[in-house]
Amino acid sequence: MKLIIAVIKPFKLEEVREALTALGVQGLMVSEVKGYGRQSGHTEIYRGAEYVVNFVPKVKIELVVPDSVAAHVVDALGTTARTGKIGDGKIFVLSVEQALRIRTGETGDEAL
Repeated sequence: MKLIIAVIKPFKLEEVREALTALGVQGLMVSEVKGYGRQSGHTEIYRGAEYVVNFVPKVKIELVVPDSVAAHVVDALGTTARTGKIGDGKIFVLSVEQALRIRTGETGDEAL
């Protein structure tokens, strides 16, 4: 199993969710986060005053999928979340040793 973590632009969330649903992904977690990468924030003008936004709002998506579909999920995430502009985000893939569905006691891929 793989844990896939994607940090994307907030307005891309619904499009990404639809793409993942089409692949058969049944569950995911979404968090609103703030951060910066190479862009190191940006400047904005509000009521005539310029100020620096150090942390850019993003959305973090986390999902665990079987190894057999992980590459397809990563491809779908990368394609759907891409705008071609700075700050599109990142995708991380980690191995998951075990999963347990608390309600039924199912483990491994069956728990997903």
